[in-house]
Amino acid sequence: MVKLNKIYTRTGDAGTTGLADGSRVSKASARMETIGDVDEANSAIGVARTALAPGDPLDATLARIQNDLFDLGADLATPGDPEGALRITVEQIAWLEAAIDALNDDLSPLNSFVLPGGSPAAAAIHLARAITRRAERAAVAANDQGTLSANALIYLNRLSDFLFVAARTMNQKGATDVLWVPGGPRNQ
Repeated sequence: MVKLNKIYTRTGDAGTTGLADGSRVSKASARMETIGDVDEANSAIGVARTALAPGDPLDATLARIQNDLFDLGADLATPGDPEGALRITVEQIAWLEAAIDALNDDLSPLNSFVLPGGSPAAAAIHLARAITRRAERAAVAANDQGTLSANALIYLNRLSDFLFVAARTMNQKGATDVLWVPGGPRNQ
């Protein structure tokens, strides 16, 4: 388990931070950008959870995802493939895919793109989805500079899908989605 006795260490004062293997990298590196975006996505999911009705079953799913995102942070902070490194697993991806399928089965079919909005919970989840997509783009850029775990990239891709269907679920299973009206006149 993690034990933090002191919050500040002064080791990052010069703009570097330590990775799991003890190496130091710039806080502005592509890897750290990805870790920061994953942290922001996790925080946005935490905000979204506060918008859920008490006892909403989605809360437990989002709580598990938040824990998975800490695993993902550890994965991203561990270069190479050292023995015993905490990595996103195929089981975590499969669980997320099953969660997507379970929510999607109850949704009305889409006949337009969905605008972020609707209920407060849906809007908050859409924001978390957009941040997750940014984290995925950052992960792809970081992977272009050095190998990240393939499962880390897959997990981020599935997570944005999950958050999309979760947001639609919060809009009365898609019935109150805010749909895009392309080009023409729009109701004000």
